[in-house]
Amino acid sequence: MRKKKIMIVGANRSGKTTLAHALNEDTSPVKRTQDIIYGKRTIDIPGSYLESPWMYKHIIAAAQDASEVLFLVDQSSKREMYSPGFANVFLCPVTGVITKSDKAPENETFCISQLKMAGVSEPYFKVCVPDGSGLEALIQHLSKFRR
Repeated sequence: MRKKKIMIVGANRSGKTTLAHALNEDTSPVKRTQDIIYGKRTIDIPGSYLESPWMYKHIIAAAQDASEVLFLVDQSSKREMYSPGFANVFLCPVTGVITKSDKAPENETFCISQLKMAGVSEPYFKVCVPDGSGLEALIQHLSKFRR
């Protein structure tokens, strides 16, 4: 049986690929792409898939290889990205991650409301990948779902 991966979903420029690189312990330069990237431990979904509801079926299909789905919300932006209850379509656990937690702390409440509206339950993890804050707690949480 194949080892399941962690699927990362979020808006364009929300830090998906940067987080995927950190989780994969990949030190190569981050490159933007419009393709689903299957990493060592992750499945990185392009933000354009989330912005086009007709692409949701591809996100849901890719989740068949996931042990957990991460819904990212960028704290530096007040952009609504998730359809109400979207997290409920996945058969595996969905975890909320607030990225760029070092920026715009006044947006934290907005980020939490976005995750709740999407159907993601607490706990939510606040991370800042460049300085590493919050990563250890997220990695420890994710280790529970690795098969």
